[in-house]
Amino acid sequence: MSINEIKASEIDTDKFIAAQVADIKRTVGDGLAINALSGGVDSSAVTLLGHKALGDRLKTYFVQNGLMREGEPERVVALFAGLGVKVELVDAQDEFFAALKGVIDPELKREAITQTFYKKVFGRLVKESGAKYLLQGTILTDIDETAAGIKRQHNVFEQIGIDPQEAFGYKILEPVVQLRKDGVRKVAQALGLPAELAKRPPFPGPALAARVIGEATRERIALVRKATAITERILADVPAFQNMTILHEDRVTGMRDNAREFGLQLEIRCWDSVDARTAKPTRLPWEKLEALADELVAKVPGVVSVTYSIAKKPPSTMEVV
Repeated sequence: MSINEIKASEIDTDKFIAAQVADIKRTVGDGLAINALSGGVDSSAVTLLGHKALGDRLKTYFVQNGLMREGEPERVVALFAGLGVKVELVDAQDEFFAALKGVIDPELKREAITQTFYKKVFGRLVKESGAKYLLQGTILTDIDETAAGIKRQHNVFEQIGIDPQEAFGYKILEPVVQLRKDGVRKVAQALGLPAELAKRPPFPGPALAARVIGEATRERIALVRKATAITERILADVPAFQNMTILHEDRVTGMRDNAREFGLQLEIRCWDSVDARTAKPTRLPWEKLEALADELVAKVPGVVSVTYSIAKKPPSTMEVV
């Protein structure tokens, strides 16, 4: 399936918004649609496009999968309430952790999350709501990486030969699929999203499961969630494209209180990029890295090692899993 890219430098946001709103109205007709809001710029822009087109005939949900950052569900729901959009919070943590139990392979982990999200959770919501369409924030980079075999993005289907109607029981609409991240940001700003959302750094669809090497248990997710909060706070004033904290699987040798300790290793990644196709590690000041390492070791239980990734994309990718 060929997709005509609209570059950020060439986009007319007013015309783009009008065209997508008209297309959503025409496709959905008098029916209902649903969408999942994660709080990222892609899903946030699609949520406003959908509500602009359908009003209350778009049912918006935030799926609490147990893999999000600290306070994320409640904060996002409150932000959109302030924009006049009602978001229903759906607690599906048990289903996601059950699907991830014992799964170590990165692709199988992503597939477990994909199947749980689209077939189980949203399949159920579709039946309950009577909706025949799901709006989602797939962008062109998601498709490029999946088609190239770099990484199976959880939100790519028709472009790799999967029919969502046949697989899940509903059709998927992708209003921003012609754009990359910089283009979506322009549309988000034109839609009136606050800078907190429009300029927000990317966050992966599999959420913190993409930042745990090995099995994503509740305990390991809790550790990387705490570490993520520290990293994002300390690097908040760094004008980077994205930053993240990764929990490694193997124990490493450390020492604490004059005794050897086989502890945990965290890896920090911080990226300079425009559209995520290529990226360079941000040249963080040594004092910033040192302060970050000191706090992570002191406040995240069991951590004895903190590293900083300095490999470019490619050959690295921005997320580790």
